[in-house]
Amino acid sequence: MFAPWKKIVVNLVTAVMLSTGAEIVMAHDHEHSHETPGPDRLTLNNGHKWATDDNLRLGMSRIRDALAVELPAIRDRKFTDEQYRSLAQKTNDQIAFMAQNCKLDRDADAMLHLVLAEIIDGADVMAKQGGRKKHPGAEKVIHALDNYGAYFDHPGWHGVKLPH
Repeated sequence: MFAPWKKIVVNLVTAVMLSTGAEIVMAHDHEHSHETPGPDRLTLNNGHKWATDDNLRLGMSRIRDALAVELPAIRDRKFTDEQYRSLAQKTNDQIAFMAQNCKLDRDADAMLHLVLAEIIDGADVMAKQGGRKKHPGAEKVIHALDNYGAYFDHPGWHGVKLPH
């Protein structure tokens, strides 16, 4: 059973994916209970970074790499709305991949959901139609990737920087 905050995250992921044309249904099931409320802020695991698995490392690396390739155009504010939507779709595809293949223990998973919620929010900003500025969405994803590196054990991880 999902805790209420996890239902919100899953619903957000699903809504974002549907709004960007994704056809994947979120399936995020573990052999542990989700009935206890999740954390409201990132913390370390007794002073250590949280464990990761191959699928998490792959998905997060793909998000980082897709964003890193586009940084010059994003930084120079030459990234088009369509490019932002495409980047949001790539990001959402990796969120779905990670959610479907999650093998983390309950506590690490709860921490990861805080990072993923920020990435989802950033992707949502990038995917929006209309006049809303998309640059802050990319900044939000970059911030979430920095948090991931600070709180999760991902050997060789490096974030991305968006110079101002």
